[in-house]
Amino acid sequence: MAVLLQIRDAHKSYGDQVLLDGAEATLIEDVKVGFVGRNGAGKSTLLRVLLGEEELDSGEVIPHPRLNIGYLRQHDPFLPGESAHDFLIRDSGQPEWKCGEVAGQFELKGAYLEGPVAELSGGWQTRVKLAALLLHEPNLLLLDEPTNFLDLRTQILLEHFLRGFRQACLIVSHDRAFLKATCTQTLDITRGKLTMYPGKIDGFIEYQKERREHDLRVNATVQAKQKQLKRFIDKNRAGANTASQARSKQKQLDRLSTTEIEIDEPTAHMRAPVVEPRQGPAFRCEDLAIGYPDHDVAKGIILEIEHGERAAIVGDNGQGKTTLLRTLVGSLDPRKGDVRWGFGCEIGTYAQHVYTSLPQDQTVLEYLEYQANPGTTNQEILAQAGALLFRDAHVHKKISVLSGGERARLCMAGLLLGTYNILVLDEPGNHLDVETVETLAEALLKYKGTVLFTSHDRHFMKRIATSVIEVRDGQAKNYIGNYDAYLYAMNKEIDDGERELNARKLSKPPKPNGKASKAASSVSEKDHRKIRKEITNIERKIARLDDEKRARNEKLLTATDPDEALRLHNEIEALAEELGQAEERWCELNGT
Repeated sequence: MAVLLQIRDAHKSYGDQVLLDGAEATLIEDVKVGFVGRNGAGKSTLLRVLLGEEELDSGEVIPHPRLNIGYLRQHDPFLPGESAHDFLIRDSGQPEWKCGEVAGQFELKGAYLEGPVAELSGGWQTRVKLAALLLHEPNLLLLDEPTNFLDLRTQILLEHFLRGFRQACLIVSHDRAFLKATCTQTLDITRGKLTMYPGKIDGFIEYQKERREHDLRVNATVQAKQKQLKRFIDKNRAGANTASQARSKQKQLDRLSTTEIEIDEPTAHMRAPVVEPRQGPAFRCEDLAIGYPDHDVAKGIILEIEHGERAAIVGDNGQGKTTLLRTLVGSLDPRKGDVRWGFGCEIGTYAQHVYTSLPQDQTVLEYLEYQANPGTTNQEILAQAGALLFRDAHVHKKISVLSGGERARLCMAGLLLGTYNILVLDEPGNHLDVETVETLAEALLKYKGTVLFTSHDRHFMKRIATSVIEVRDGQAKNYIGNYDAYLYAMNKEIDDGERELNARKLSKPPKPNGKASKAASSVSEKDHRKIRKEITNIERKIARLDDEKRARNEKLLTATDPDEALRLHNEIEALAEELGQAEERWCELNGT
């Protein structure tokens, strides 16, 4: 496969902060790469270098002569009053029929295609931008956090698009579920170095863990040997008969070195409020209508959540998830009906944009003292602040100078200082880095109270949710099934829509010309024979892949060498993906 671009001996710094330090990597055609690393490690900077928006201090980026980069723009590229269809035609220069065809892949039709694009939600505007990307026919896509603020349906549509995109991608994302679904390789940036791992994100994380444990064991052995040699040298260097031996041992000591292991950056630690577990319904509502003075968002709502549940509220953007949460906690009056909470329920809330309304003139410590329950000691408040990375002088910082992530952590710290037995969390992961979201998940799993929450992070949702409430088409109801079942249903719905779209393309009537009709009939019969032959070949391929996968699974069960086990795991993942693609193609050919 052709090399699309090479990064050689790249160096880039901002003052004392070194982002690239002799970094090297190669991107080849048709390969989708997940780009990972800590916040501030230099991922976005490298993307800007590849786009030509910034220059390296030294080193070079060597592009293929036919490299055509497509970049998912974060800014708004639309003209006032412009429709999505008009934008696609203007932006791409492609004919109208082509723009409509590509728009259909992202379910852009009707008012979403013909109405003003500026009035669409952020998720729908992202679909328009993705359609525009595809129309430019790039052979390398650069995507920087593409799932931010996208609802589940749009995330899945984006995944389908990327899996069907037969060109290369470099995707920066903290969303492990998204990277796992779309990328076959992983590029890591750590301490200014780039490392390409030939496998998916889960395999890379396991490899990192095993590598670190291996290095720690090797270092321990080396350090023990160094101590032994040093004792011998100190004891024998002065002796006339042993001085030469001591010098020899000194040479051995000089050759020994330990492997530098990355020191983990500080990570937040969270402890959910300690509450007594309760039984029975936490809340009930019947014939509830939610919305605003000028319109109802949803009505006829009948819900019941038991104490101890962690209920995920799901649905597309704009369907009413936040409106439902606001109504349940009383910050928005019901349009009809009422919400009945159980006796003794103490409700703590975390809203999407609560950090924007914090008192600017208070310090971190003053805010937490105000939020804490009466009787909370100063030591307990400082401990909670420290767990959320507000330590030493940081507790005296004014809220006005805190970053978005720091404010989000501060709000979370204030919430966790309470004794709430009900937590209502609206997008708690926004502005929190992946490590902090992980610690929040761990805390909620140990929490004995009830949790109602929304999130766009599927990994977080899958870990936490014990039940699902779906808000859709003016209704909100308990979903019969867990979050995995909801994901499956959403994927199937999108798959069915794509098959219907393909069927409409294939069923276009032929031209009303006798010769053309005859030719079409002849081609149709020829195509049928070709399809039958392809089905037979795919069935053989499925049987072969299934046998290979089973054989490697058997080897993996008995493998003792970590490197061998990792290799087998990667091979099984690749076979599973190839098998899935073959089965999907078999279903398409059979019309199922």
